[in-house]
Amino acid sequence: MPKVEPILIFAGQTNQAIALYEKAFGAVLKEKLLFSDANPKDWQSKDEDKGLVYHSQIKIGEQIIMLADDCDAARNGVIKTSGNSFLMDLVVQFDSDDELKTAYEVLSEGATITTPLCSQTYCSLTCALIDKFGGRWQLMSGYAG
Repeated sequence: MPKVEPILIFAGQTNQAIALYEKAFGAVLKEKLLFSDANPKDWQSKDEDKGLVYHSQIKIGEQIIMLADDCDAARNGVIKTSGNSFLMDLVVQFDSDDELKTAYEVLSEGATITTPLCSQTYCSLTCALIDKFGGRWQLMSGYAG
């Protein structure tokens, strides 16, 4: 049976993003390879790319999320997009409002808040934000689904 694991692509800030998600969500780093670790048959990296993250995995709760750097984006600071009208947020569900508020405090520094903390018909507390690295998150607690 197929398994879906999201991958977050960064412009050279994967290490910093991992540290942020460890602090915000208690994420656990499961694996990290730098471009210098890549088999040359798989990837010919430039010397300036060798310290960037080739592949990594963190675990938030029971969910694995992959993270990696885009070498071109790291050099020019821009992630290439397809131009389609599709966005995706990652939803993190918390056991309590207090846990959500703690994660929100960590993630909101330098973030764009798209939905401020509020209650909704389907949950006791929620919010949405784009973190300082461009990651789109929805936080939710007391989900009634």
